[in-house]
Amino acid sequence: MRVCDILKEEREFPVISFEFFPPRRREDEGAFWGTVETLSRWKPDFVSVTYGAGGSTHDKSLEIAASLKERGYNVVAHLTCISSTRRRIVEALEFLREKGIGNVLALRGDVPSDPDFVPPKDGFRYAYQLVEFISSRYDFCVGVAGYPEGHPEAPSLEKDVEYLKLKLDRGAEFVITQLFFRNEFYYRFVELARKRGIDAPIVPGILPITSYNQIVRFTQLCGASIPDELMETVERFRDDPEGLRRAGIEYTIRQCEDLLENGVRFLHFYTLNRSPATHEILSALSIRRP
Repeated sequence: MRVCDILKEEREFPVISFEFFPPRRREDEGAFWGTVETLSRWKPDFVSVTYGAGGSTHDKSLEIAASLKERGYNVVAHLTCISSTRRRIVEALEFLREKGIGNVLALRGDVPSDPDFVPPKDGFRYAYQLVEFISSRYDFCVGVAGYPEGHPEAPSLEKDVEYLKLKLDRGAEFVITQLFFRNEFYYRFVELARKRGIDAPIVPGILPITSYNQIVRFTQLCGASIPDELMETVERFRDDPEGLRRAGIEYTIRQCEDLLENGVRFLHFYTLNRSPATHEILSALSIRRP
């Protein structure tokens, strides 16, 4: 089913979705599918599959997306363009269409750290170009990324919202945000988007906090800031992994409760291919599923 249609539905229960990444090693696949199976009890409206930096998990991403589709999941396949030739992108899109996957999250992807890197001449340098290419040639429901605190490369949040509008004007139909730990950032981002004429659904991306190294690494990668309250908790339990896990989950529960109480109808969880934290959060929220 097209995600853009699901997100527009009027219903009494929120849209729930999960993000997975392709297991890097064969020996990790059992745990991966165990996570998928455990979280399936929440009947996710869709699941997304990441593509890896620079398309590094290209083949595995497509394989996992197809396997999830075969198992009955509604799949959103990530697709990055910064390191891909047009031919490779077309091959990926044709594969997804052949497998019956109708949703794509179109992303630029991280620029490789190699100082000699040069994007393919026949590829796409920006996500809006990829969006336009897909929308003009295929019937996918296309989503894009949003950054509640602004993309790390953007000169300002306002400019970043302008760029988001460009992606939507070129054919994207929904937005999934990068992780954030202060809901005020999400509310401000949505308000700015609406003022710019963006009426597409903006799905908040939620990262359950389960370890010290995890939160430090992810905030460094995506530029998300850590509120003082949360940082104090993280530091207090720095040498107590289980205590930090419990405190982190409690924080994320409160974050989700606030979103739902303020009329947000979607929750997209970055699972990191683990089920316990997301399962505990959804259980605590007492979300009714069909």
